[in-house]
Amino acid sequence: MNIFVILISLFVALAILIPLLEKYQSKMGLDGATKYAKYIWPLVMVSLVVQLIYVLLR
Repeated sequence: MNIFVILISLFVALAILIPLLEKYQSKMGLDGATKYAKYIWPLVMVSLVVQLIYVLLR
């Protein structure tokens, strides 16, 4: 059941992020995209820690 919640949240995030990225891609360009790339790994690590805590407390 947890995998379905994770998958649904990923699809919702993609459904929100893809139109936003397409809308602001021309304004942002590649330089702007690399500026935000440094936030990706910390967000991934935070999500992994939250999932680990959720699994341990379950």
